[in-house]
Amino acid sequence: MRRSPSRIPLPPLVLGLTLLLLLSLVGGTGLGAAGIAWPDVLGFLWAGLTGGTVHAADAASYTIVWEIRLPRVVLGAIVGAGLAAVGVAVQAIVRNALGDPFVLGISSGAAVGANAVILLGAFAGLGVWALSASAFLSALAAMALVYAVARSPHGLSPLRLVLTGTALAYGFEAVTTVMVFGAARGEAARSALMWLLGSLGGATWAQVPLVAVTVVAGWAWLRRRAESLNALAMGDETSAALGVRPERLRRELFLVTAAVTGTVVAVSGAIGFVGLMVPHVVRMLVGADHRRVLAVAPLVGAVLLVWADVLSRLLLAPAELPVGVITAVVGVPAFLVLMRRGGYAFGGR
Repeated sequence: MRRSPSRIPLPPLVLGLTLLLLLSLVGGTGLGAAGIAWPDVLGFLWAGLTGGTVHAADAASYTIVWEIRLPRVVLGAIVGAGLAAVGVAVQAIVRNALGDPFVLGISSGAAVGANAVILLGAFAGLGVWALSASAFLSALAAMALVYAVARSPHGLSPLRLVLTGTALAYGFEAVTTVMVFGAARGEAARSALMWLLGSLGGATWAQVPLVAVTVVAGWAWLRRRAESLNALAMGDETSAALGVRPERLRRELFLVTAAVTGTVVAVSGAIGFVGLMVPHVVRMLVGADHRRVLAVAPLVGAVLLVWADVLSRLLLAPAELPVGVITAVVGVPAFLVLMRRGGYAFGGR
């Protein structure tokens, strides 16, 4: 009989990851193209947190640390946590190891709205909020379209949801491609490409509260339904026998994941691989129980995206790489190594 792999105890793992995340936030704030000494970085962070003052000669460095780097790092952690949590939920919805937040077509739909702003100047009256607002509204429209097409008289089946989301994603991507190729300005096309591959370069403090509230609320709801997710992962018949209504739960999960995905994509672009890889890595560490997975996955996703963004800023400094490129380049080999060494199968089998 095959032995099941040992699992890491949850409390020390969560504590360790929380400390690692805090250190990552500080480290991500201190690293960048502009060299700022670590004592100065720590001093600026303390001044910002306590409302202290800084010397006039340090005003430019303080602005870089507190107004540019820190909101970017904080937003990156929130986006990474949201993508990881939603990845767990999507894999439960579609009962597919390849499920991730973008398999439902919501990211591709958001890209249409974002590129309408970048390339065509849509929603110009909204000023700095035009890009996020347009991406979020188009994500909601994509969600409604996927739901309407995938729904049948028999309910919302995983297969129809995946096929519909994938098919419509190709359609949305075709629209985006036409807009990019038709762009009159080369710089606009480059900005559109950066957004399509994910970027946190436009992060501001004003974006953080809404994204944080949405991600925390979505994660809290998923944690509350963790036992139902365990039942759903075993199949509709088994979950129904355990008192879970699979069609209703799948519909609720779809709405929650769509809202969280639309919100994070609106501020970060389409950062791939986090929602696919992190849930599997966490299951290797703590098992398939969604109560444990959802306690750990957001922390792993947050740490991963913070350091992926740091690499995206440093590798070609002062130019930047799209952060989605880093998550793929770093994540793919790491994930393959873990798969080979862990003897892992989706769902813990």
